[in-house]
Amino acid sequence: MAIPKVMGTEIEYGITVKNDRDFDPISSCVLLVNSYREESTAKILWDYDQENPLADARGFQVEGEKYTPNQQENIARNKTLANGARYYVDHAHPEYSCPEVTNARDLVIHEKAGERIVEQSRRDANRVLPPGTQMLIYKNNSDRKGNSYGSHENYLMDRRTSFKQIVEHLMPFFVTRQIYSGAGKVGSENRAHPCEYQLSQRADFFETEVALDTMVKRPIINTRDEPHADREKYRRLHVIVGDANMSEFTIWLRNGLTALVLAMIEDGAVDRDLSFRDPVRAIKEISHDATCRREVEMQSGRRRTAIQVQRDYLEMAQRYVAKREVTAEVKELIVEWERVLDSLERDPMELRGEIDWIIKRALIEGFMERKGVDWGSPQVQMLDLQYHDLRPDRGLYYVLERQGRVKRVVTDEEIERAILHPPEDTRAYFRGGCLRRYGAQVFGVNWDSISFGIGDEPIKRVMMVEPLKGSKQHVEELFNSSPTAAELVRNLRS
Repeated sequence: MAIPKVMGTEIEYGITVKNDRDFDPISSCVLLVNSYREESTAKILWDYDQENPLADARGFQVEGEKYTPNQQENIARNKTLANGARYYVDHAHPEYSCPEVTNARDLVIHEKAGERIVEQSRRDANRVLPPGTQMLIYKNNSDRKGNSYGSHENYLMDRRTSFKQIVEHLMPFFVTRQIYSGAGKVGSENRAHPCEYQLSQRADFFETEVALDTMVKRPIINTRDEPHADREKYRRLHVIVGDANMSEFTIWLRNGLTALVLAMIEDGAVDRDLSFRDPVRAIKEISHDATCRREVEMQSGRRRTAIQVQRDYLEMAQRYVAKREVTAEVKELIVEWERVLDSLERDPMELRGEIDWIIKRALIEGFMERKGVDWGSPQVQMLDLQYHDLRPDRGLYYVLERQGRVKRVVTDEEIERAILHPPEDTRAYFRGGCLRRYGAQVFGVNWDSISFGIGDEPIKRVMMVEPLKGSKQHVEELFNSSPTAAELVRNLRS
């Protein structure tokens, strides 16, 4: 039986400083992250000791050196927040990793809370910048200079499921899901295959099918084997193929359906071969076709559209859930999946209030009609970028949201609460609670451990290898009976 799909996202944001000729992305990122103030977590280290990004899911260790910053750099680059999230500098981008959640709706809440945290820190950072300059942040994936930055998804899977099986059954799903998960993009990165508009911001940047790299020769399926949990029981599927989405509905559908398909793979419910002859070529061809009608060559020699392949997964999913007790959310996802595919087949514009790439396309086409410009206009390219602008008064997605022109999945009240509070049904609740209650005694944090520095005693590390333990149900009584960190550690070990 498939294990519960604990999941989360890591969003790398685009950053620039307007009117700054000497703009340095790394120092700007450090300023941004450190502008977000949580007194209880200000000087807590991120614990790199437990990390191993060079472990490959195919069963070997890749050569290279693990990066471990010194203490001063660690504090400057990392913030672990009381809501269970991590906010940090990753290479030359600010990154927000939301806390672990158990369902797609909660993921939307916590990813959207991340947007507001980043925007708040942007406003605070601007107060110390020189007059006439302004920091701008974008939730997108491309700088239009040939570089791409990631929006990564993470799902815990059963270690017993072979990685070969995961690749075989997941590759066609990843190649085709962009028809409803793409963020939309004006133009292309590959001059050999120009287009006016495409579904995905990321598709042009994938060069191989399966690999460990995330920045060069990007693979459709990433092989990083770093579970941040009990290694004997779990593997963490690190997904780098997705776009940075603004639409709540798109995020919900993307993550919910991916989690469902992974559960199906674990239970052997993907029972047909949907392999593409050339997945790298296919992901680009599908992205470059805004009609969603382009047929792509399968391994069998047949040619099929992305919609047809997604319908195959849908049919298998319908049979899968009919035989099992599933949540109301999963039932809703199945219904919405079919509705979205039907709309894409009739006319993608039916989804102009729900799916990112279609929302953006409708917005741009309306502008082009009013202004009499074409896809090559710099104004159109600027609109593409403005869609992802985090400023509530300037970001075009937020403008549409305020006007009621895009579909909501969660409420503003839920998002605001998630800025300060962790999910209650995963270990994120214990992590966030420890930071809020005992922040001054917390020495270091990782996804699967918390280290306490209590007086003159040696550092005491508390392991959290089970992601579903540490929930409110598990630890609320423990917190209530432990007014100090010392008592917490003592009670945990008694």
